[in-house]
Amino acid sequence: METRKTVGILVFPEVEVLDFCGPFEVFSVARLDEAHRRETESPFLVLLISHGGVNNLPVRACGGLRVLPDCGLDDCPPLDVLLVPGGWGTRALLGDAALSRWLRERAKKVEMLLSVCTGALLLGKAGLLDGRRATTHWRSLDALAQVAPLAEIVRDEHVVQTAPNFLTSAGIAAGIDLALQAVAHFHGDAIARATARYMEYPFPEENRRRV
Repeated sequence: METRKTVGILVFPEVEVLDFCGPFEVFSVARLDEAHRRETESPFLVLLISHGGVNNLPVRACGGLRVLPDCGLDDCPPLDVLLVPGGWGTRALLGDAALSRWLRERAKKVEMLLSVCTGALLLGKAGLLDGRRATTHWRSLDALAQVAPLAEIVRDEHVVQTAPNFLTSAGIAAGIDLALQAVAHFHGDAIARATARYMEYPFPEENRRRV
């Protein structure tokens, strides 16, 4: 089996649950050999990265779900993919200069950079959306335009791809579609479709925003 891709998903207080759990599910259940699903592992190793840097304490997500991260920003290993989810907690992080620096540095090193929902605001604040098309939750499109005035805000697409390795998505459940597109990027459409079928999730045949 080829080397697994390491996917890092940022988590923080009041992160939206499905924003990170949806992609986590996609990456963790993907298989290259569907006939031997039980005997093989995912081609992706998924890590949860705590913004607070305290990896032995749970992060309380939206709704009260407690999540135990694998590492913090300072001890995060090299990543192939970085995913930034959204949620109410992003508002408190928009003024976090250290996080913006970390995102800029990691963006230079990963093969693929992804955001779900208002995670795009954090990328925008870090200057990573300048000159790019991008989207977010429909309720936060205007907020994204304010945070990232040099970005082109896309209001009618579910997942926006500005390069093969740079994707933003609409809100919450849209992160599943985004993650399936990432799986297809690395391993082809057939593997992404098999992953969706295993999840009993409809594979996105079109990219129109659902709202």
